[in-house]
Amino acid sequence: MNTAQAPQTLQVRCCIVGGGPAGMMLGLLLARQGVEVLVLEKHADFLRDFRGDTIHPSTLEVMHDLGLLDEFLARPHQQTQTVSLVVGGVPLTLGDFSHLPTHCKFIAFMPQWEFLDFLADHAREYPSFKLRMQAEVTDLIEEQGRVTGVRVSTPEGLLEVKADLLVAADGRRSVVREKAGLEVLDVGAPMDVLWMRVSKHPGDPSQLLGRIEAGQMLVMIDRGDYWQCAYLIAKGSLERIKQEGLPAFHQKLARIAPFLGDRLEELGAWDDIKLLTVAVDRLKQWYRPGLLCIGDAAHAMSPAGGVGINLAIQDAVATANILGPLLKHGPVDAEQLALVQKRREWPTRMTQRLQVLLQNRLITPLLNSTQPVSPPWLIRWLAQQPLFRRIPARLVGIGFRPEHVR
Repeated sequence: MNTAQAPQTLQVRCCIVGGGPAGMMLGLLLARQGVEVLVLEKHADFLRDFRGDTIHPSTLEVMHDLGLLDEFLARPHQQTQTVSLVVGGVPLTLGDFSHLPTHCKFIAFMPQWEFLDFLADHAREYPSFKLRMQAEVTDLIEEQGRVTGVRVSTPEGLLEVKADLLVAADGRRSVVREKAGLEVLDVGAPMDVLWMRVSKHPGDPSQLLGRIEAGQMLVMIDRGDYWQCAYLIAKGSLERIKQEGLPAFHQKLARIAPFLGDRLEELGAWDDIKLLTVAVDRLKQWYRPGLLCIGDAAHAMSPAGGVGINLAIQDAVATANILGPLLKHGPVDAEQLALVQKRREWPTRMTQRLQVLLQNRLITPLLNSTQPVSPPWLIRWLAQQPLFRRIPARLVGIGFRPEHVR
């Protein structure tokens, strides 16, 4: 006798897979428009370390559009108005956000779980919004060449969700895009990143600080009582670094950031250091009938500039602007899904092009270098020019095509 329990079935207008920044923002925006939306998140909560925590001025503009900016900024966060580097011991200020034509002229650093909880809290105010945690998508449901839903594993058992539109916002390792067979174009990334946290002491520098020495690059983000540190390594080199031993790694960190020397023993095991495998890629086509990919599921970004979250948010805003009014009345066709890709592909390509240029011209030669480094005189001169500082600030803070909530 077959005792297998039949899966529960749900029907919604839009099902979003992934409760990250893109998925939660899209869920909120569609619910505001009265679209019935269900967000599926495979984890039990949003509490995970070393996710991207940068909230750029373009995203803060979206919060202003929603009338939520003051409430949002009341949550714990830090702010920086400049992007600074120390290259071979020479301090350089390469970006100044204070002149941006935005309400917030700074980058905010907020733990991603705070950001996602904030979006979820406000989305729940709309009766058309539902969020299911511990809901892991295992497969697609397809009918006559159209994606019509997903199969989901939950603690209560199997679930089938049927939807007029399925949105994949489940990150750079997207199960949905893999099951959909969408073609991925690998743009290339020559490095990986080691994430770690080290306590912050009074008298430490306070601004966003990149430190560059021969063969080394360390980015330090001020999180109040600790530094969130990103140490760049050549792709695939972690095992070699581990073989050299943890004390040797401590010495590397002490050379590039001497003021951390008295607290590196806080990194007492390799488990305290997390590997981020960097990928830079994008889908050739972001959609299939019944399915749209956004955020990292459509385009994985390099951590350079910390712009991945903000591009994902812009994707969500564009998707809601273009598809929201249509979804209220039923399914959308592939031509309408193509409008989202058309709107967002150019800023994605341009951002990745800049990231690859930075990787190939700066990061790769730096990681392979054994000689002392010093900033070229032109860079030193440009870093002293206020007008020059506005260019990187605009590219990082606003990007190529900022979106606004309609």
